[in-house]
Amino acid sequence: MNGPEIQVDFAPELGMFVPPGRRGGPTPLVTDGVSTLGHVIESAGVPLTEVGALVVDGREVTAAHIPAAGESVEVRAVERPQQVPGAPLRFLLDVHLGTLARRLRLLGVDAAYDSADPGDAALATQSAAEQRVLLSRDRGLLRRRELWAGAYVYSDRPDDQLRDVLGRFAPELRPWTRCTACNGTLRDARKDEVADLLQGGTQRSYDVFAQCVECDRVYWRGAHHDRLERIVGTALAEFG
Repeated sequence: MNGPEIQVDFAPELGMFVPPGRRGGPTPLVTDGVSTLGHVIESAGVPLTEVGALVVDGREVTAAHIPAAGESVEVRAVERPQQVPGAPLRFLLDVHLGTLARRLRLLGVDAAYDSADPGDAALATQSAAEQRVLLSRDRGLLRRRELWAGAYVYSDRPDDQLRDVLGRFAPELRPWTRCTACNGTLRDARKDEVADLLQGGTQRSYDVFAQCVECDRVYWRGAHHDRLERIVGTALAEFG
């Protein structure tokens, strides 16, 4: 670039996205004179999904602002809990976040996910068509223009991923109301209604069942229930 030079100060929370030399305070950045501030910030490595307020010389501007020579730009992080206006809070997760998708569903959070990996373009289009917040660790995916809304998932550990999303968006938690396999809603089911879908040992040992209204999967308090209860209990204690 060969144009106006500005001073840019990235919030500490955004430090992981920028080179070490741009962390810890304002640094000079040369622009091309025609690109928007949003483009300049993304070119520096920060997805706009992670950017909160943009403050230029003390006044808040939009990402469409064209930087001028000598301006001082403060790039703030997204405020938490983040408000997502315009639609009910729903999520879409990329192929690498299957465990997070299942845990969100366990907590009753609407979380669409396809293990077949439809590709970046299809995910961004689905986000826009269904007005879902796309969760991903892929910065390139979060920069796609057709995206409705998105968020970077900062950890690669499922426990931390769940805490990150719950803390950032504060979704309503309604545990045990969604199918962890397909995201459909669950209904109470009598044993005689689902008997044909159960193995003999399950029929003899359990009496309380739920069934997905979308895929017909049957749920009961089996061997893994204690582990799931711990996940639910921890989330409710901190975010419920």
